[in-house]
Amino acid sequence: MTNTTRRRALGALGALAASPLWIQKAFAQAATTLKISHQFPGGTVAEGDFRDRLVRMFAAEVEKRSKGALKFEIYPGSSLMKTNSQFSAMRKGALDMSLVPLAYAGGEVPEVNIGLMPGLVTSYDQGYGWKNAEVGKELNRILLEKGIVLVSWIWQAGGVASRTKPIVHPEDAKGMKVRGGSREMDLMLKAAGAAVVTLPSNEIYAAMQTGAMEAALTSSTSLISFRLEEVSKALTTGRNGAYWFMFEPLMMSKTVFDKLTKEQQAMILAVGGELEGFARKAAQADDSAVAAVYTKTGARVVDLNPDIVKKWQTIARTSVWKDYADKNANCAKLLALAEKTL
Repeated sequence: MTNTTRRRALGALGALAASPLWIQKAFAQAATTLKISHQFPGGTVAEGDFRDRLVRMFAAEVEKRSKGALKFEIYPGSSLMKTNSQFSAMRKGALDMSLVPLAYAGGEVPEVNIGLMPGLVTSYDQGYGWKNAEVGKELNRILLEKGIVLVSWIWQAGGVASRTKPIVHPEDAKGMKVRGGSREMDLMLKAAGAAVVTLPSNEIYAAMQTGAMEAALTSSTSLISFRLEEVSKALTTGRNGAYWFMFEPLMMSKTVFDKLTKEQQAMILAVGGELEGFARKAAQADDSAVAAVYTKTGARVVDLNPDIVKKWQTIARTSVWKDYADKNANCAKLLALAEKTL
């Protein structure tokens, strides 16, 4: 850099520093672009996986309300970073936002496995009720301490896609290689006699295609979006009840959140909360739609009923829930508060 160029640059910075505060603030806000990462197939605001749609709706609305001061870049399909790296990256401030199953971070923060605890949440009313209940407030406190801000609460029921026979009763899983989706779900499957396989939902298709895995529990939306009907001969839906309910929120790095203005923070939380109604309706629509998708391919489709859900819940209560509560004081408290919502 020449002396003349250097003087011009320093002069520009000096002029900015001497300018009115509102000009400095506007300049800073204009440069704020946040990156949102997720593992699901990309689409548009109007079409595709509802989780990708929600992220795009969120980005568009926040940009609109902030009058362009906040902009977003969206990276679907784990195109920015690996699925299991997202939570840790947000904690470090290396990733701004992500929509990811909270339980994927259970190895790093054991408390978050409450987000995919078998049989603990059995309805959408119960799951969404957590937000304003004691259990939700405690979970929010823990996540803030870990560097994570909850932006949108998203719950999804799930089912089981299988290469062979449907998994309905616990005894059906015996001897099968099954993906549960969380450490706790895997423990329940082991108690039922299954051999568990651990991997994120965007890797299920390849594992089932090769036979490395025989069945997978995942959300109704993922059962559709990842085209698992192409490698399945049976489906157990969650439309009439489920023991598999996953908490898959839109989250933000607290480090990044804290750098925003109070107005921007309030705006992000407001838009995130407003989109929860869309998320619930979309998830429930997929609970029904998934049956038609699999029926069309000739797969055998079956449903659960309350008595079957209780069978799975009984296995979970006597083994998995106790294991979780024994992890630490936070886990024990979260479980006790969650049980109050049953």
